[in-house]
Amino acid sequence: MMKEGEIMPHIHGLNKTTLLDYPGRVAATVFLGGCNFRCPFCQNSSLVLHPSEEPEISEEEVLRFLKKRTGILEGVCISGGEPTLSADLEDFIVKIREMGYPVKLDTNGTQPEVLKDLAEKDLIQMAAVDIKACPENYPSLTGLLKPDLDAIKETVDFLLHGKLDYEFRTTVVRELHSEEDFHKIGVWLKGAKAYYLQAYRDSDEVLQPGFSSYSLEELEHFREILLENISRVEIRGID
Repeated sequence: MMKEGEIMPHIHGLNKTTLLDYPGRVAATVFLGGCNFRCPFCQNSSLVLHPSEEPEISEEEVLRFLKKRTGILEGVCISGGEPTLSADLEDFIVKIREMGYPVKLDTNGTQPEVLKDLAEKDLIQMAAVDIKACPENYPSLTGLLKPDLDAIKETVDFLLHGKLDYEFRTTVVRELHSEEDFHKIGVWLKGAKAYYLQAYRDSDEVLQPGFSSYSLEELEHFREILLENISRVEIRGID
């Protein structure tokens, strides 16, 4: 039951079973609304541009579902949008952790203090950070003139030198990324334990539809560049 004065998270989606969103686990993914980026290739534009207009799922319904699936599901992924913007995120995760689920948090890395706090309280067991591009190309890839690169670098540094399990990933768009991006990303993320190149897929839900993906051969070339500095680099999203 909701307590008086308690703020509920704005949940706009629930993927009840996924083998992809939490590596190595059968998981459910919860999607929260709102974002501080305007990435032109974003696949969840409705959650970014007008989340208040999207249908909501109550926290109670989500928690009831998760309780029924204990012993079947092996984890919960919280995504968005940008979930670290939700003031009630910690309370929501506490309720999930009380059921025994490990939690993975998807983030753009702009709220390092939130990530660190959740990690230090053992409320999240893994983080996935979307690396949009090399730092100097973040403005064009995020739709912002001055994205908070210091915050993103702080998040990256925390993961590279901390104990929290993590992965970095980049959705690769032909019109927005070049070979030079991956030379620079490799240097930036040198020593990272896991990095994924994700093939872009166009759809009507993309914030600015009409972009295209690189071929598998081209993505393999980028992978070879990254392997100069990162020991594990894999490709996702190619059939």
